[in-house]
Order: sequence, then C-alpha cells, then structure tokens
Amino acid sequence: MGSQDKRDLLGKVDEAGGKARAVQRPAPQDCGDVGLRIGRDGTWYYQNSPIGRKPLVKLFASVLRQEDDGQYYLVTPAERALVRVDDAPFVAVEMNSEGSGREQRLSFRTNIDEVVQAGLEHPLSFRSEPDGSFTPFVLIRERLKARLARSVYYELVAGATSEARGGKEEFGVWSGGSFFVFPAPQESGED
Repeated sequence: MGSQDKRDLLGKVDEAGGKARAVQRPAPQDCGDVGLRIGRDGTWYYQNSPIGRKPLVKLFASVLRQEDDGQYYLVTPAERALVRVDDAPFVAVEMNSEGSGREQRLSFRTNIDEVVQAGLEHPLSFRSEPDGSFTPFVLIRERLKARLARSVYYELVAGATSEARGGKEEFGVWSGGSFFVFPAPQESGED
C-alpha cells in the first residue's frame, strides 16, 4: 500500500468519524433436528446409527455449543443443527494425578482425546442423585462438560481427602489450587 493509499484510507476513516463499521454477518440457518444425538456413553449417532469415524466426531465436537436455551447445537458460520444429548456431551475416560495435597493437579482425558486440568478454568461439579450418590463432571470448554466414567469416578473418590471448612469437615479433592467439595450424602428419610 502506497503512502497516497494510506492517506486516502485514513481520510475515509476520518470522514466516518473515526469509527470502524461493524460488518454484520447473517445468523446461521437453523436446520433443526437432523437426527444427531450423543449417548450417555459419549457415542455420537446420526439417525440412530453410531458414527464410527473418530476424526468426524472430533470435527463435530469442535463446533458443538450449548446455547442459552440449554440445548446443544453444531454451529458453523452458515448453519446450526440441534444435537440431542442424553447426559453430557463428553465422557472423561482417564484421570492422571500429579503432586499431592494442595499441590495436586488432576488432569482428565475425554473420549475425544481432549485433556484438561481441573482448577479454576476447568472446575469439577457434581450432580446429586436420588439414591444419595453423586455424578461428577469436569468443564471442558464454555458450557460443555464431561461426565466422569465410572472407573474415573472411583479413582476420584479414592483420592478424596477431608478439609476443615467453615467449622465442619468436608470431603473432596484438590486440583490446580482449588478444593472441590463432594456433595453430602442425602438422607433417604426411611427407617
């Protein structure tokens, strides 16, 4: 770009009041329900047939979003398609632990080979179940969680420690400088 071109461009910006004009892109076309589903075990299905090609699943997962309505969608600049999710979009299939106590770091690998370290950016969360147990999850990326597979859940619980917090003893795990408290067992109310 020559000096005259730069002056012309700066003049046009100055004429516009120094404000850059926002380019508005049209919203992606809503394709609705095209038959995509993620099973509780992390298997992706298209019209009730499992998608066996892991690279394709990884591609789909890279554009998966959970929107404000709580629904999951594959979102590209051009299209948006509903994805029904049975429980969580991902499953944490492996856990690695480094260090101990407050210095412990727990990392989780998902069924699509994403690895995250639990901490402030990737917190652990827990859903209390009717039988008094809980289901643990780890945040993978914005609003998208991985449910810990049963074997990983057992590893997590085996590494639990107790901490005196707020005048009471709580059980949980340390990771990335954060203490994640397990939900207290629920009383069934039956004798």
